[in-house]
Amino acid sequence: MYKNMDVVTDYIDDKCIDSSERTKYIFNPATGEVISKVSMGTSDNVNLAVKSAKEALKEWSKLSPLKRARFLFKYTELLYQNKECLAKSISKEHGKVYADALGEVQRGIEVVEFVCGVPELLKGDMSYQVSSSMDTYSIRQPVGVCVGITPFNFPLMVPLWMYPVAIACGNTFVLKPSEKDPSASMLAIKLLHEAGIPKGVVNIVNGDKEVVDALLHHKDVAAVSFVGSTPIAKYIYETASKNGKRVQALGGAKNHCVLMPDANMNDATAGLMGAGFGSAGERCMAVSVIVAVGNDTANKIISSLSSKIDILKIAPGDVDGSEMGPVITKEHKDKIISYIDTGIEQGATLVKDGRKFTCKGHEKGFFVGPTLFDNVKPSMTIYKEEIFGPVLCIVRVGSLKEAIALINNNQYGNGTSIYTQDGASARQFSSEVEVGMVGINVPIPVPMAFHSFGGWKNSLFGTNGMHGLEGVRFYTRLKTITTKWDASSYTENNQFFMPTLQ
Repeated sequence: MYKNMDVVTDYIDDKCIDSSERTKYIFNPATGEVISKVSMGTSDNVNLAVKSAKEALKEWSKLSPLKRARFLFKYTELLYQNKECLAKSISKEHGKVYADALGEVQRGIEVVEFVCGVPELLKGDMSYQVSSSMDTYSIRQPVGVCVGITPFNFPLMVPLWMYPVAIACGNTFVLKPSEKDPSASMLAIKLLHEAGIPKGVVNIVNGDKEVVDALLHHKDVAAVSFVGSTPIAKYIYETASKNGKRVQALGGAKNHCVLMPDANMNDATAGLMGAGFGSAGERCMAVSVIVAVGNDTANKIISSLSSKIDILKIAPGDVDGSEMGPVITKEHKDKIISYIDTGIEQGATLVKDGRKFTCKGHEKGFFVGPTLFDNVKPSMTIYKEEIFGPVLCIVRVGSLKEAIALINNNQYGNGTSIYTQDGASARQFSSEVEVGMVGINVPIPVPMAFHSFGGWKNSLFGTNGMHGLEGVRFYTRLKTITTKWDASSYTENNQFFMPTLQ
């Protein structure tokens, strides 16, 4: 059974390499059918990939930033030329609708466009004549071989947050994509080599914990980037840090949207439909909690959302007009349904139930319908834990102050937003809320590539966010150099004192 299907392999030194006889099936979530396999990597292939990257680092790190940027300009062009193909691959293996997949590709390309300006980004600082005949300047140098471990929910965009920034800064890279939907990453890396990138600069090793642990412990790996759940992010951070590596590990989220009584309800409804149910809720920036200030506000948004949920088009990602597709696996579907069951058991009011939704003609697909809960309490499991599915919870509060306190008491601090027409409320919210990314009348405040992405609290382990200047700082080391060129001041006397301004 399934013997003659395509196999996604590792990609090392610009060559496809079979890892082992151990494979995992890749499913089409819309049909529940196996469509291909991925060869699961081994520690031996990790060693090969890191060795290749280390060898390539010798010349790549010496290349001028302008020459590195020229490869990325060409890469950008190829990504645009293959945008539709990449989106179709994402939609087929992940399940998100085609339009959403196109958006993912676009946001990933924008990071590559940003780092095409790397000569400007790597400019250091200079202080002339800090003391007599002395100058001080700073430079940023590459850290070495870098690793990216990426999630299933953005199989192209999240890798593009990582390796283009890393290689633009002069590093080399080993990518470990999700084994659930690896094909888009493989295609993108092949396009990078088509752009002329030297072999070994970026390699792919597929796999699971065996590969991850081999990368985290490898002595020649200098830095690790990760996006995924909080427990794994914490494990990545602790393990890699103990092994002397710098780490940026982005974890889970429980993103709240505060709805004020003066909010434009039409705008809020449209935004919350996309933020809550887009990509079937499988986004780390998805809104999963609506904090309604006042009972009247809660009642209005329930009525407005309910009517929109009733007409939401749920279908496979390649169906024209589809607005929401399936979730990634049957196991994940079952997990989401168990959360809904728990919410009912713990006393939340189920307004819309997506547990028994089936897509006609795709009854074996991994579909969960949009689900809406009211009267959710902070003590409930559906509030406390990240469901990562199309489940929206409404928590009722009496004031903006109470809403801010609720968010600040949550263990996560990834993204949040507020809908209001009052500038003072918006300013208070953005100032006092303890969250890394904030939206004002914007439901999903994901920053553009030239800003940085990253949360607070249990949503980020490490000090640097992704892309933007934070990404450049993560993938470079600061070196500060002080020089003195004044032949008349040379002396044979030993100087045992701390240098001071002269």
